Amino acid sequence: MLERTSRKNRTEVTFILPADTPSGPVSVVGDFNDWQPGTHTLAPRRDGTRAVTVALPAGGEHSFRYLAAGDYWFNDEGADGHDGANSRLRT
Repeated sequence: MLERTSRKNRTEVTFILPADTPSGPVSVVGDFNDWQPGTHTLAPRRDGTRAVTVALPAGGEHSFRYLAAGDYWFNDEGADGHDGANSRLRT
């Protein structure tokens, strides 16, 4: 799931997943972090989910995927669309 908060010249995008599906650490990787795993790792929240927030320039489009333990790549069902194997989001 994606949540967006508009700020002056940027959009803060919060990437949210259930606490245990999939198990183990999960990173969101995309063109906004040069596809580097571990740069944006989802952290547990009090509501039983895990999340990470990334500030992105307003008015852009970005490709991303999630990477879980065991080299398990997957997409976000709540993405704005898909670009080949990647999820897409608009800011």
